[in-house]
Amino acid sequence: MSLPNERGLDNEIPEGAVVEALPVVIDSENFTPRLLALLSNSLVWRESRALRARFGLGTNDWRVIAALAVGPGMSASEISEYIGMNKAIVSKSVNILTDGGLIVQAEVPGRARPLYLTEAGADMHDQMLPISMRGQEVILDGLSQSDIDRLNELLRSLLSRARDLQMGDTIDPALEETEGV
Repeated sequence: MSLPNERGLDNEIPEGAVVEALPVVIDSENFTPRLLALLSNSLVWRESRALRARFGLGTNDWRVIAALAVGPGMSASEISEYIGMNKAIVSKSVNILTDGGLIVQAEVPGRARPLYLTEAGADMHDQMLPISMRGQEVILDGLSQSDIDRLNELLRSLLSRARDLQMGDTIDPALEETEGV
């Protein structure tokens, strides 16, 4: 059996493939996590392309630089928590930025090493900042200040709930009802 795909080409459908949409699916135009992810991805992709083209650094590197601009002396673990990024990814960026002379690590026995921007790192921050701010300008364009304040209030509330979920919320009671099905 073959089915035309989006490009009008016929593809052989593998045996056992489900070819019809399922009856119960996410309303993708109103599923908030999807909308937030799409917005975030759009901003990250735009920012990453611009940062790589201009500075040879990516969004993850920028996030580490920006975190240290706000909190000099944070450890890699603290940065990871602050920006909500995997520790391994933060570690990779720390190595790239250290090798590039943009950050330095203090040698402190018995604890996580504090990280600091160098003068070159502070200068890099100042050059990268407008690229990041441009994304915010684009998405907030046309919103009133009260709309922006309300949006940020809602986002902070959602982030707080999301953190609560990460802190050990096991199985949603609604899922328990469907497990026996």
